[in-house]
Amino acid sequence: MKYKNLIFDLDGTLWDSRASIINIWNDVLMRHQFIEKALRPEDMDQYMGLLTEDIVRDIAPGITDQELKAILAEVSEHESKVLRAQGGILYEGVESTLKSLSENYRLFIVSNCQDGYIEAFLDFYNFNSLFTDFESHGRTGKPKAENIKLIMERNQMLPDNSVYIGDTQTDYKSAMSNELPFIFCEYGFGKLDSRENVSSVSVFSDLKLYLEGIGRKEAGS
Repeated sequence: MKYKNLIFDLDGTLWDSRASIINIWNDVLMRHQFIEKALRPEDMDQYMGLLTEDIVRDIAPGITDQELKAILAEVSEHESKVLRAQGGILYEGVESTLKSLSENYRLFIVSNCQDGYIEAFLDFYNFNSLFTDFESHGRTGKPKAENIKLIMERNQMLPDNSVYIGDTQTDYKSAMSNELPFIFCEYGFGKLDSRENVSSVSVFSDLKLYLEGIGRKEAGS
């Protein structure tokens, strides 16, 4: 199968933003008295890729809808500012590999993050020109599977020439619900319930080798 469109998850796939945002979460949650002990960056591993509201509800059981709305607004506002100023940690090979891939593929991002989060990523690293389009839960209020469908429809993409690349079980399920092939990033935050018949890369730069391998295989078939 020759791919034309590469759809990426963000956290755990392209970058690690935990060190940049953990102080924001601690400040907001402590100020609203939902936690007594500061969260560590590694405490967020289990939540990466989930909807922000689900993360807050797990950290602060019993939170009211009104309190949740206030927390989400504060976290979103401060995260966008901090990430635009500080960025996160790009995984090894991401910048050079994305630039190379953009020469032969259309690149997209679909993430469960809040509005402004992907934009901060693109702005900080000057990646806007590399990506054709992106979508997030924060902009649409929809789960990842529906946002993948939305971006595919918006850009006339087909399952047989597109692939979703991510690091969690949610990513895998979202790809499957859209009949998309899936490439698992082993270095990310998540795990898969089963690795059977799932393609994977151990470092991001291997993605280019994997895709070129598919092309060479087709050319010789």
